[in-house]
Amino acid sequence: MELLKVQGELDWKKLTRNVLIPVIGGSIIGYLANRNTQQQYAELEKPSFSPPGATFPIAWTALYTMMGVANYRVEMKQSAKGYDAAIPLYDVQLGLNFLWSFLFFKWNLRGTALIEMMIMLGAIAMTAYEFNKTDRTAGALMVPYIGWVMFALVLNYSTWKLNK
Repeated sequence: MELLKVQGELDWKKLTRNVLIPVIGGSIIGYLANRNTQQQYAELEKPSFSPPGATFPIAWTALYTMMGVANYRVEMKQSAKGYDAAIPLYDVQLGLNFLWSFLFFKWNLRGTALIEMMIMLGAIAMTAYEFNKTDRTAGALMVPYIGWVMFALVLNYSTWKLNK
């Protein structure tokens, strides 16, 4: 519970909003982008290190929750001190995250998705850096996300190469 307190304060409304936006947003985007694409994706040649499909919703729910908590912590600290770059960067990386699913799954633009993911990784790293400047815990909460996206980048590249 201490993880959720910022300067001794817990704002359930802000916390809930900050967690639900990426979790529910990611679920809706996943549904819209992946609708009617399961068969096509199943037929793709995938690298040997590709995890089972059930891994992805579990991993993304955990990552979206952590990034939501990180954003909440930064928002709580920034409301006391004023505006800085962290929140807009967070919004940009989240938008890029949501866009990737359409590029890769819905529109079959795997090479474009790869380039977009590289840009997204840069945006995530900048977000984590800015979060860390405001709140070290928030910065640390972004590290698993960076690791997962680095893995996803290799997976995206390998899948793209195998199916060119």
